[in-house]
Order: sequence, then structure tokens, then C-alpha cells
Amino acid sequence: MTTVGVPAGWPATEEEARAVQDELRGRVVLGEPGPPPGTGRVTGVDVAYDDALDLVAAAAVVLDAATLDVVAEATAVGRVSFPYVPGLLAFREIPTVRAALDRLPCPPGLIVCDGYGLAHPRRFGLASHLGVLTGLPTIGVAKNPFTFRHDEPAAARGASAPLLAGSEEVGRALRTRDGVKPVFVSVGHRVSLDNALAHTLALTPAYRLPETTRRADALCRRALAEAARAHARVPAPDTTTGRAPAS
Repeated sequence: MTTVGVPAGWPATEEEARAVQDELRGRVVLGEPGPPPGTGRVTGVDVAYDDALDLVAAAAVVLDAATLDVVAEATAVGRVSFPYVPGLLAFREIPTVRAALDRLPCPPGLIVCDGYGLAHPRRFGLASHLGVLTGLPTIGVAKNPFTFRHDEPAAARGASAPLLAGSEEVGRALRTRDGVKPVFVSVGHRVSLDNALAHTLALTPAYRLPETTRRADALCRRALAEAARAHARVPAPDTTTGRAPAS
């Protein structure tokens, strides 16, 4: 198993990470509609952690946008690259997520993140960060509204309500199942908000969460479990010699 390392020059402090956000935020493209929903490929990315082992596993699952059949998938396992700080979670995840994307045998098309894009205190969540670094169209579909307020959408599937920071709309609360808690959709990069909502509805024919997220979540959890088992099989080094004991 190859473990993804922390990239050289990767931010090590909150101040450094916020400076990177400030630098990259200006590169977010908001004026493009993005690919038409239900066409081409759409890729879900997700991560799972084992903090005790200092491991993070990322998965990228490519679906045919019309059929939602799996086209390709890839995983990567890395070291946790940043401490847990709300608003800076992308710095914990992006090196391993990018490694998983790089291992795909085909272009990913639209990327759907289990998290936020513009619906972020600094308007630069994981979906925006990943979009800027890869140049790919991205959206964020989150389970919770973070710090933002919203009215409840109507009960029917497809109903939505603005997700607001003061008077600024940063995303939408979207009902993907009749009478079920909404998800929270925001633009990442190179996709309009209306298209982000349409993509999310196309990806939720049977469940609250997009198929991209559901499948990437299951795959990264399997990858993390395999990495943890492999870690447990590695003999501990001899403290007197620094070498692993002979088998």
C-alpha cells in the first residue's frame, strides 16, 4: 500500500491556510453554467479518517450521469495533512482526494463533494478549493447547513429555499425526497447554482443523498478499513534497534 504524503509547502498553521484560501478564492469561476445535468460523467469524492492511526482514505467514484451506473473508481490513503479546524477541513482532505482523482482511468467530469463550496464562512469550501486546483466543474452537497440560516422548503421533492449569510444567498436547501430533511447545495467552481440543484436532483432518484456521495462514502470506508488492517499487520519496530523484528 502506498501512502500519500503531505505535499511540500502545504500549510501547517491556521494563518497559512487562511492565506491560501484568500489567494485562491479569487480564482473561483461563477459565470459558467457547467455541464448539462444527466449528461457525460459525474464523480463523487469522499473521505474517511482514522485519527488514531493518522490515516485518511479518499475515494472517487465515476458514474454515467444518464444511468448512474459506475464507470470507474479509485482510492488513495494518506496521512492526515492538517489538524481539525472548522472552516479549514479542505486542508485535511485535498492531497488524498487529488491522489484518488489522479488514479482514475478516465476524466471525472463534474465533481460532487460531500461538503461546501460557496456556503462556507470564507466562501471557499472543499468544492471550491478542489475546483480551483483541478480546473474541473464542482459542486458541494452537504448534509447540514453549517452556520447559515434558511426557511424550510416546501415538502415536495424539488422544493428549495435560499441558504443565507445575512442577505447573501450562498446556496440552497433542497428537498430531494418528499417530506425528508433537505440537503444543502452550493456552487464550487464553473457551475451555476440552478444547474447544481438540477444535478443534485438527477443524482437522488431514490435516496436523500446523491448516488455519487453514497457510493464514494462506502468505498472510502472500505479503503480505510483495509489500510487499518494492513497497518495492524506491520510489526512494531524494535525499540533498541529501530528495526522491525524478524519474521
